[in-house]
Amino acid sequence: MSQTSKLFEDWNLNPKMAKAIADKGWKNPTEIQNEAIPVARNGRDVVGQARTGSGKTAAFGIPIIESCESTGMTQAIILCPTRELAVQVAEELSWIQGDQGITIQTVYGGTDVDKQAKLLAKGVDIIVGTPGRVIDMSKRGHINLENITYFCLDEADRMLDMGFFPDVLWIFEQMSSRKQTLLFSATFPQEIIDAAEEFMNDPVYVMSDDLEVDVPEIDQYAVRIGRANKLWVLGRIIANMKDEDQMLIFTNTKRMVDLIEERLGKFGMKAVGLHGDKAQNRREKILDSMRDRRERIVVATDVAARGLDVEGITHVVNYDLPDDTESYVHRIGRTGRMGRQGVAWSLVSKEDIANLDKIANTWNLQIPYVEAPDLPKGIARDPVKKREDWGELTDPFGMVNVSVEVGSEEITKRSLADWIVTEARIPEISIGEIVQKNDSSTVQIHVEKVSYVIDVISKRELNGRNLKPKILEIRVKA
Repeated sequence: MSQTSKLFEDWNLNPKMAKAIADKGWKNPTEIQNEAIPVARNGRDVVGQARTGSGKTAAFGIPIIESCESTGMTQAIILCPTRELAVQVAEELSWIQGDQGITIQTVYGGTDVDKQAKLLAKGVDIIVGTPGRVIDMSKRGHINLENITYFCLDEADRMLDMGFFPDVLWIFEQMSSRKQTLLFSATFPQEIIDAAEEFMNDPVYVMSDDLEVDVPEIDQYAVRIGRANKLWVLGRIIANMKDEDQMLIFTNTKRMVDLIEERLGKFGMKAVGLHGDKAQNRREKILDSMRDRRERIVVATDVAARGLDVEGITHVVNYDLPDDTESYVHRIGRTGRMGRQGVAWSLVSKEDIANLDKIANTWNLQIPYVEAPDLPKGIARDPVKKREDWGELTDPFGMVNVSVEVGSEEITKRSLADWIVTEARIPEISIGEIVQKNDSSTVQIHVEKVSYVIDVISKRELNGRNLKPKILEIRVKA
């Protein structure tokens, strides 16, 4: 979201917090911060519409920190959909508080229960955690939800998508001493609206006028390409990156994360994969190395990338388009952070066209189809060689359109079909519809025969001339 003319220093924040924010270089709050923070500081429940990269962590973090003291008694709990996001939120809250001495502890699965229990026993002021582990530690007696007074739910729609919402509602119900509830979400399915009405006390809704994605600094492009050549396009995009650039590549499965990481490495492009099957300490090291710019390229699934909040990401590549339109918004929000320049590429196969149209129409986006970028000066060879991909060029009946330089002025459709069948020695059924102009013809040839037919007729002559056969690609509206 855009910054406003309001200044952080106008809010008379705690001096230690104000100094930390000033030292970070923050002057103007973002739109969600400007609208949510004053309301939350007055103690009101808040429902905020906030997308990734909008500054929402500070929007709920500043009022929560202001409401807490360094007592060792848990006063606030923040729930996040993933471990990575919980770590990111805790880190941001830790620096926002300055030198106030407030203890902030993460509580999430995949780590040793006994170690977390010992840390909680030492005294914690704010807990940032995932629903499952918070419930587990509560049932074990390490977290007393009844005495916690401030509650925040971050990325509520993702909680719903991931099936965590029943756990969230269970935690809601245990917090009988709750004084204030803050709920943030990019979108608002009916289940989230119902929960807000049931568990919140006359909340203030801090909403955008509509759901149009506000990403003026992000250039979005789509490349129409078959799956066999997506790696070729990706190699072109990587070749055009500057030394200081960082890239986040999204795919839909853990297996594809591993494959892309392996194949990029094979072609001399170092990348690291991030998904739920990797050990937790390894995932955290990957996140840290991305923030420290020791890694330039990360390949990730949507869920694994939730905590990858890196301001320096310049390129997002949708190797696979997401299954839902909201995930596209989350993905492209990873670049162009806080007004920085960014670019998002989507690699679109034949099966993806309708999905991209749905994404563009849902969010009122302009995503033009473009060719793969040219190789930059100084690089003569593609990092990945382009492969022959007939399947991507077929119609629903398996036919490929081939253009030949002979038209209706010289030959009939019947005679042209007979000539091709005779010269290439293929079944007549392999020839489909023929469309003629005066000086050229388009012949449909079955995908199983097309490569052979082109090879044969490019070496033969019809009435003393070469027909110069050429594949016609399927056209997509820009």
